[in-house]
Amino acid sequence: MHATSPPESVHPLDLDGLRDAAVTFYAAWLDDVLMGCGALKELGDGHAEIKSMRTSSHARGRGVGGELLLFLLAEAGRRGIRRVSLETGVEPYFAPARRMYARHGFTECPPFGSYRVDPNSVFMTRTL
Repeated sequence: MHATSPPESVHPLDLDGLRDAAVTFYAAWLDDVLMGCGALKELGDGHAEIKSMRTSSHARGRGVGGELLLFLLAEAGRRGIRRVSLETGVEPYFAPARRMYARHGFTECPPFGSYRVDPNSVFMTRTL
């Protein structure tokens, strides 16, 4: 993220953030190869955020991101979460991710949680 966005617009969770009790981290593996990862951060009141969603370079274009997203949405539903939101970048690097989120029912929304308006961020949400 630091290679494509200004420092003030980079919002990934660090290791301590991933250890937060409100966060559950998942990894997708193919045999012994890490294909991708993602996390759900419960925000309260039936709302969760998708965090730290990434696919490895050799997994891109193979549907791993979509499958991981479907897993996270299903897990959110199992937990009784009614709305899932996310923050991603505006740069061309993030265009494939924004298209994938839109294909899965996410629409742009105002900042949520502790986020503020940021010209380098796109905020998206969908109900379950």
